[in-house]
Amino acid sequence: QVRVVESGGGLVQARGSLRLSCAASGSIFSINAMGWYRQAPGKQRELVAGITSGAGTDYADSVRGRFTISTDNTKNTVYLQMNSLKPEDTAVYYCRIRERTGPVTLYDYWGQGTQVTVSS
Repeated sequence: QVRVVESGGGLVQARGSLRLSCAASGSIFSINAMGWYRQAPGKQRELVAGITSGAGTDYADSVRGRFTISTDNTKNTVYLQMNSLKPEDTAVYYCRIRERTGPVTLYDYWGQGTQVTVSS
């Protein structure tokens, strides 16, 4: 019922910038958190940036200072502004929406992923 769609990926040069968007549609009771993950070939999926309903943020050490996560809660949308991109940022980026479905229950929705390729 809930659909999560990422957009904004592409091919950029090192030191360039991209802005990823993730929009959730459908019936969502309450969003607990939103986040961006990435997975490079041969590597585990890792957290890039996350933001809670209280606006607290968390960043991977490798992107802190270069990436910024933000939301438009009225649109159930989360953004990832990526600056000073490096070749090692190349990965498929996935959006995760964490819904609070009850007092002690959560459910995660994942997008299909968007490819980010940074050339050197």
